[in-house]
Amino acid sequence: CFDKDEELVGVITFGKPASHQLCIGVCGEDLKSKVFELNRLCLTHNAPNLASRFVAYALRQLKKHNLIIVSYADTAMSHHGYVYQACNFLYTGATAQRTDRYAGKGKHSRHYDKEAKQVYRVVRSSKHRYIYFTGSKGFKKMCMNRLNYPVME
Repeated sequence: CFDKDEELVGVITFGKPASHQLCIGVCGEDLKSKVFELNRLCLTHNAPNLASRFVAYALRQLKKHNLIIVSYADTAMSHHGYVYQACNFLYTGATAQRTDRYAGKGKHSRHYDKEAKQVYRVVRSSKHRYIYFTGSKGFKKMCMNRLNYPVME
């Protein structure tokens, strides 16, 4: 995302979710390849509505593809998903708070030391889950009918 002076003010990335079970769990095994995650949104400016306008723009770029977009708002960061709500994502509830093996500062829990004698656990906060469908009307309708999470207010 660039401002009127053509200076970079934001980046958004989409990718395959780390959780294979999530890909299957959203709308079933046969649609798992269609599941992508809006996994990063970074803005340098705090302009009014910039985040929601930027996300909406990115979603419009994907509208010719039949995709299921999942994103999370991390409660530990005091995020509630207002940007996703403004972009008409479906709110499907919050994930459960869990614990992960501590792997060291700056490392993902998947990279813990398997040889360690002492295993430390750290809390993983609950996250609000949001889902958005792109593509044809028929694809969106099929996904809504097959959505395995309840849509909540």
